[in-house]
Amino acid sequence: MRVDSIPIWLFFVGTTLIVLASIFTGWWLGRGARRRSEDENEGPVSGISGAVLGLTAFMLVFTFSIVAERYDARKALVREDANAIRTTYLRSSFLPEPDQTETKVLIGQYLESRLEFVRADGAASFDKVRLETDRIQRRLWQIAVSNAEKDMNSDVAALYVESLNNVFEINASRVALGVQARIPDAVWLVLYTLTVLGMIAMGYHAGVASKKWSKSTLLLALSFTMMNTVIAYLDRPGSTHVTQQPLMDVQAFILAENTRPE
Repeated sequence: MRVDSIPIWLFFVGTTLIVLASIFTGWWLGRGARRRSEDENEGPVSGISGAVLGLTAFMLVFTFSIVAERYDARKALVREDANAIRTTYLRSSFLPEPDQTETKVLIGQYLESRLEFVRADGAASFDKVRLETDRIQRRLWQIAVSNAEKDMNSDVAALYVESLNNVFEINASRVALGVQARIPDAVWLVLYTLTVLGMIAMGYHAGVASKKWSKSTLLLALSFTMMNTVIAYLDRPGSTHVTQQPLMDVQAFILAENTRPE
């Protein structure tokens, strides 16, 4: 079972229970060790628990940086996508009729499908929009190849094909980052293993140092739970949307071009 298949509320509750259980287990072990031997003092235990918690914090930062960098990359790709589509639309003016008109209509439909892809909710909706996008891409490429074959030495045709190919490449990158890219299962395993060990170590230290169960433990449990939940939330497809304003601006530009009097 992948992490993103678990409902986010269940992920939050489950992580909270795991963290609390780990702390309580460590505290119970610490109390037992304290009763069996008075030599078990908190000095060495404090150093060990601090080291484990430090590794846990490092792993949290590392994992969060993965999803944060991916989010920034998605924003950059939206800008690149908008620029590439605008360039392709403008260069399509060099195509002869009726291919020019059909291409411009297809580019407008393609742009709408890119926006619909972001609005899609669920795997079925994603697949439907992707199929429509693929259909438009195939037709655009057929038109480009047909015109390029008429004059293989045409610089204008080469420029148009280059810009169209760039649009397709950016689309593939956006799909890969937004839908297919995930935090590896091995990273999740290491993160949760360190979290459990860190909470056990902290609970063990508390058990050695004190006879009472501190209520502030709940705050620590919630802190680690929230960090893990935020990471899981950002890692899910469709959970966080970057602004599509650059694409919407291009859509407005195309609409204005189509309604402009000759």
